[in-house]
Amino acid sequence: MSVEAGSRALLTDGEVVLVRALHPPDTAAVFALHTRLTKQDTYFRFFGARPATLDKLAGEMAADPGPGHYAVGCYRGGLLVGVANYEVLGDSDEAEVALVVDAALRTHGVATLLMEHLVSHARKAGLKRFVALVLAENAPVLHVLSDLGLRFEAAIGGPERDVVLTLDEDPAYLDAVLKRDAVADAASLAHLFRPSSIAVIGAGRRPRSVGHAVLANLVASGYPGPVEVVNPHAVEILGVPTVPSVARLRRTPELAVVCLPAAPAAEAVEECGKRGVRAIVVISSGLTGTDAGTRVHTAVREHGMRLVGPNCLGVASTDPACPYDLTFLATPVRPGNIGVVTQSGGVGIALAESLGDLGLGVSTLVSTGDKYDVSGNDLLMWWTADRRTELAVLYLESFGNPRKFSRLARQLGRTRPVLAVRSGSGRTAQRAAASHTAAAATPAVTRDALFEQAGIIAVDTVAELVDVIAGLSWQLLPGGPRVAVVSNAGGAGVLAADACEREGLVMAELSGRTRDRLAGLLAPEAAVCNPVDTTAAVPPDVFAGALRAVLADDGVDAVIAATVPTAVGDPGTALAEVLPPEYKTVFAVRPGQRARVTSLVPGSRRGVTACYDDPAAAAAVLARLVRYQEWLRRPEADEPLASSADRAALRAFAAGREGWLSPVDAAELLRLAGVPVVETRYVEAGDSMAAAVADLESPVVLKADADGLLHKSAGGGVLLNVRGADRILEAFRTLRARFGSSLRGVTVQPMAQPGRELLVGVRSDPVFGPLVVFGLGGVDTDLIDDRAARLAPLSVADADLLLEGLRASKSLWAPEQFDRTAVRDLLLKVSRLAEVLPELAELDLNPVRVRAEGCVALDVRARFERPSSADPFLRRLPD
Repeated sequence: MSVEAGSRALLTDGEVVLVRALHPPDTAAVFALHTRLTKQDTYFRFFGARPATLDKLAGEMAADPGPGHYAVGCYRGGLLVGVANYEVLGDSDEAEVALVVDAALRTHGVATLLMEHLVSHARKAGLKRFVALVLAENAPVLHVLSDLGLRFEAAIGGPERDVVLTLDEDPAYLDAVLKRDAVADAASLAHLFRPSSIAVIGAGRRPRSVGHAVLANLVASGYPGPVEVVNPHAVEILGVPTVPSVARLRRTPELAVVCLPAAPAAEAVEECGKRGVRAIVVISSGLTGTDAGTRVHTAVREHGMRLVGPNCLGVASTDPACPYDLTFLATPVRPGNIGVVTQSGGVGIALAESLGDLGLGVSTLVSTGDKYDVSGNDLLMWWTADRRTELAVLYLESFGNPRKFSRLARQLGRTRPVLAVRSGSGRTAQRAAASHTAAAATPAVTRDALFEQAGIIAVDTVAELVDVIAGLSWQLLPGGPRVAVVSNAGGAGVLAADACEREGLVMAELSGRTRDRLAGLLAPEAAVCNPVDTTAAVPPDVFAGALRAVLADDGVDAVIAATVPTAVGDPGTALAEVLPPEYKTVFAVRPGQRARVTSLVPGSRRGVTACYDDPAAAAAVLARLVRYQEWLRRPEADEPLASSADRAALRAFAAGREGWLSPVDAAELLRLAGVPVVETRYVEAGDSMAAAVADLESPVVLKADADGLLHKSAGGGVLLNVRGADRILEAFRTLRARFGSSLRGVTVQPMAQPGRELLVGVRSDPVFGPLVVFGLGGVDTDLIDDRAARLAPLSVADADLLLEGLRASKSLWAPEQFDRTAVRDLLLKVSRLAEVLPELAELDLNPVRVRAEGCVALDVRARFERPSSADPFLRRLPD
């Protein structure tokens, strides 16, 4: 049989290994691993001497995975260096686990990595617990098991420990896995960002060639380590010695950069792998989708290298201990505190130039290009540990692992801002949407939900990105949304106030004391309410006094100061004397300035504050920073939610199901999830209605279940307020006549009490996971299109933000009108249902009728499909 390729993964020291399930062809390797064990390790493994039946045991461990058995091995350079396996105990949901690692790699994290893969597989198999019998003196294994992050119990007393690991999906375990991932990833990326030596492969003598530009930037960057060039047609280039091939390099470089056409580039990557190069940047294009690209993939996999690219701008780092510039940027990157990762080389060039114009610089700049290996997730982990990086910037055209990305970005965003440029924001065509939820869950909606929940400050253009970077670089985060505008040009002040209100900011109400201070400072014709108009003839020192008075007002969180020069003076020159205030955010606006944004004092070390050419730009930045500050103030996590759902019953219900559920089965699904649903009876089109309605109280509603009927009311598929058995039978015949052979059946429900109609749904994306959609429902749901969305799992705070995220939210939740608590509980139950059942591809509750007390689902559609088997949090590198 063929053996699967497995997954590349990182050990604690950053070394790349292969982890995969074991099969019979691995028997000899398993046997050899056990024969290499030391006497003590053998004792720990077998509680005595090596068994005479080790060959049989090795064969059992390497048996093909089955319902009761699974074994996973770690291969380093083709050698099996560790094995973890479990055997299910009878018909239970428990399995006994065993673990063995080569003594040479005891402290490299092999055992923990194998256990994580074993846990992931066991959870998919429905197991609840691992048990193990471990000698009390076997401290290394006990430490591995206790430090996994799972709930750990060990009986104390005697020479042995009965260990129990609970396999519940505890967030603490995910945090532990990500922490280990970050340590290993940082160790592997050190080869990229702190290389001891560099080789540039393909640097030419022609000044306008990419390779020559990369080498020139490297030479100019002050890189302290040795550099060599691979070029068979020169002796030296730019003063750097050359060799004709990778094999002839004087030393094995830790980092290599390839600037060659596709086919020679693939050969160079292969030679680098054989030589032992640890990291490689492939600037070359034309590889993806070709045999050469496949060769690059294979070489990286076989030789355990980290790869940036191909088809990229390159990499730069301004770490004072190891600065280098391996890009073909036209101007050198400035040292700074901004980390940048971009899939687009063009965006990287534009951003580097714009930051340079502002006097700002980067800590690291990585252009991932076609993203064969190193991705945005890697950089999020690197920046978390890199204290030089105070602000992270992302331009990502695709997400390889968005659920992991969300968790990493949220972790980083708690300590420093993370910015992203939205890409692909158009309403991408969906496959024929068979529910309202599916129609709402566009890729842009899903991406925006990801950004919002992760605390990412999202913008639409590079220009907006630079605006926000400037605001963050020179000012504090605003303490709240209350903004005051101070201007010597009344029109600019009005425009700023309008922009603030458009952005959802609050125009601050100045206190009487502040207004009195302003009246004493300013001319009688000045406006001392917000926006404050100092008049055009105000001297700079008086304008500064007015600004100080406004900043001293406790009801003001931030100020926009808009100034224009006049013949009397330029009040903008006084701003630097006032700023920075101790606890308030101030942005300057200079209508008519040539640059879109600049520092208030160009050339100064800190810039004092950002100065924009338009009040709308300042207000837009301020609003984004307010929302980020609000996100920071939310609790990081809620207490575990109590659920009335029966997890085991739900899993049993979902077993083997695919496609759309019948209305009765869909109602049963909601009942198992604890979701309130109206009593539902279903009559197939060819059956008799009489028996189904014999004991049903009038009035009732009849709903057609017909092929292609999504909008039941608009399509004539709903008959309301039908009273009496005769009328019910007549209505049934009407629907049969109306829909003919397309009618599958008819749902009969009692008429629900009046209330407001809402939409609650789930759409599961194979990459992003389940998205919860909330909005106005009923017949006008698509016409009104008032919806909000967030990715599951929802916290209580997430559910509240959904409830507040509609245009109609303010009127919807007017005091004592509708039961907000019941709807929030419904959202949390639906989110939990999506977590428990990854098979749930689509759920559409429309309408949900909410009343002053309680809510109930009146109509439900649900679709199941085979879920992806990939574990988004399992430690592995891209294939």
